[in-house]
Amino acid sequence: MSDTDMEKPALLSVSDMHKQFIAPCGKLHVLSGVEFELNEGEFLAIVGESGSGKSTMLQILGTLEQPDHGAILLDGESIHGIGSNRQAQLRNQKIGFVYQAHHLIPELTALENITLPLLVQGMARNDSDARGRELLTRLKLDAREQHVPAKLSGGEAQRVAVARALAARPRLLLADEPTGNLDEQTAQEVFGLLRQLCREENAAVVMVTHSMTMARACDRILSLHEGKLFPVND
Repeated sequence: MSDTDMEKPALLSVSDMHKQFIAPCGKLHVLSGVEFELNEGEFLAIVGESGSGKSTMLQILGTLEQPDHGAILLDGESIHGIGSNRQAQLRNQKIGFVYQAHHLIPELTALENITLPLLVQGMARNDSDARGRELLTRLKLDAREQHVPAKLSGGEAQRVAVARALAARPRLLLADEPTGNLDEQTAQEVFGLLRQLCREENAAVVMVTHSMTMARACDRILSLHEGKLFPVND
């Protein structure tokens, strides 16, 4: 990363983030002072044991859950305590999501799944279709444009999900085990395309993964342990 990049304000800044849930045994402190910064275009891997709170942290970063305490800034703007309408705007305009399951709409074609968020934004059909086809080509799916999800392989469906997440050119992509349902070879292929496309789109990424192979291919690795994040150097 260049000196110029280091001088820019962080795209995402998280400070003293806490989250707890009420369990039969009492209060469960899932996040206990999470702090980190993410620079524009940076690809960050989050690792940790199952149940450590990784997915909860992503949900909070995506404004889908509220923290109990802490400050989270995206492009210098607080993403919590701003009202549900503004949070919805941020999710639609600045934040993309990729999950372990592709969550494609079964009745829609690959192209229609990708362009739906753009149409919701108010983009003209011709422009949204052009953007969708561009992404399909870059993800080597142009021959699957008119296929519904049931006619796609697991890897193809997940690539469509990646294209949908990046269609609106989000500043931040949140990926929760994006290749967890795929075999190793397909997972590596999908991850490679995700990494390449995010770099080309200059989207910063926070990716939760159990794969240290994929984590090591990212710019940085943090481990979530006992509610806090720690750097991983290996």
